[in-house]
Amino acid sequence: MRAAHRVPGRSGAHVVDTNHLHVVTWWAALRRAGHPVTVHAVYRAVGLASDDLVAQLLGERTAREEDGDLDAAHKALYAPYFERLHALPDAGRLLRRLAADGWTVVLATSAGDDELSALRRAIDADDAIKGTASADDVTRGKPAPEPVQRALELAGTPPERAMFVGDTVWDMRAGSRAWVRCVGLLCGGIPRADLEEAGAAAVFDDPADLLASLPQGPRG
Repeated sequence: MRAAHRVPGRSGAHVVDTNHLHVVTWWAALRRAGHPVTVHAVYRAVGLASDDLVAQLLGERTAREEDGDLDAAHKALYAPYFERLHALPDAGRLLRRLAADGWTVVLATSAGDDELSALRRAIDADDAIKGTASADDVTRGKPAPEPVQRALELAGTPPERAMFVGDTVWDMRAGSRAWVRCVGLLCGGIPRADLEEAGAAAVFDDPADLLASLPQGPRG
């Protein structure tokens, strides 16, 4: 086992194109509850666990009072998309290439088990995936390091021999706090400068771009 490769669901290391769907459904859930947030603000918060996302957008007090209802509303709006999720170009090929090169591929996501099943169907690369760490497996989500640490445990890999791929600043902060080398992807809608400031050692456009870089080896 040479390394753990982190692929988020809800925020996205983005092998599945979900960030935009989560933005729209969170935006709708919040506005229906009387909170006129902007789409831009939601974009910057997606990738956090639901209670942290609500606190980021509306404050700690509202998170304590309304998080459960808002999370349920978001899940209800998002669930109809489960059967229509699509992997990003070359996502499955990227995972299979990493596995063939000796990496241990672990999916770590802030999604729950139901969404995780939908994500795995969309990726269609179970033969390359060693394990999964979902929101149901940790007590604290990103930017806490726990999701990354759980992925490392599943991979049986020390931090210095791992690569953590994500597409939000919360991914980069979580990976950095777990002392893992972070690789950012731009396909989640977050600017390169923000990913680099949050800890990305390298940034690629999307899974296809990262796959194309492998002959030169991002591990190097």
